[in-house]
Amino acid sequence: MITVLSPELFKTIPWKNGKGETIELAINHGGNLDDFIWRLSMASVVEDGVFSDFSGYQRNLILIEGNGLNLQHDDSKIDKLSRILDVANFDGGCRTVGNLTAGEITDFNVITHKEKCSVVVETFIEQQTIELNTADLCFIYSLSGAFQLTSFQNQQIIKAEHLLKVNSLKIGDMTVTGQKLIVVYLTLNK
Repeated sequence: MITVLSPELFKTIPWKNGKGETIELAINHGGNLDDFIWRLSMASVVEDGVFSDFSGYQRNLILIEGNGLNLQHDDSKIDKLSRILDVANFDGGCRTVGNLTAGEITDFNVITHKEKCSVVVETFIEQQTIELNTADLCFIYSLSGAFQLTSFQNQQIIKAEHLLKVNSLKIGDMTVTGQKLIVVYLTLNK
């Protein structure tokens, strides 16, 4: 099943730590900020600071606007996001401090419950056609420009900044053609 979520359906909610707001694009049915299996969101980071604690969750954070962000985890490992669509993958329970390198940024977040869901996040800068992999759920988001979804039955154009959701995807079922794409594959642990 294919669903296109338009920006009017996205929800603005406060950060878990109360220091900003998140635009929630999608969350599992029945999920909320304190208890969910998977969640996709975007947020603006306007100052340096400690990220919300998501113990028990895995985080994938993607730079989608701005000049860079450094993430320091537990005072040791540092992820440097300097180019659009750079990705940091880290434990949501780490004490993560974000330091802006040159002004505010916007990030795209994929947060998944470690015991209930596994995730693969891919980003594509250049215009290209991608064969989608097998997943229980697949989400595709374009930063700029529409992209095309092609399946056995038809072709569909998805507008930029709309979220495409595909259920029960098998390899070879579909391709997408576009640029500046974020592709998220979720596999739910049975």
